[in-house]
Amino acid sequence: MSDITTKKLIEEIESLPVEDRVLVADSVLKSLNPADEEIEKKWIEVAEKRLNELKTGKVKGISGEEVFEKIHRLYSE
Repeated sequence: MSDITTKKLIEEIESLPVEDRVLVADSVLKSLNPADEEIEKKWIEVAEKRLNELKTGKVKGISGEEVFEKIHRLYSE
């Protein structure tokens, strides 16, 4: 692909709505580093288990604000 075509493609992508740019970025990243199907299945299992634990009250969620405050305290000392 020539530099001019690449530049035009980038300009076109930059003009897209954010949601569409996210899809393009995700697709490009996946093409550079294809996911291992077994690993993906395991991540899905973990995510579903954690979601179920939250929904059933087995575990309590922590707000993002609380997480960032804790990180800030840990790394500002």
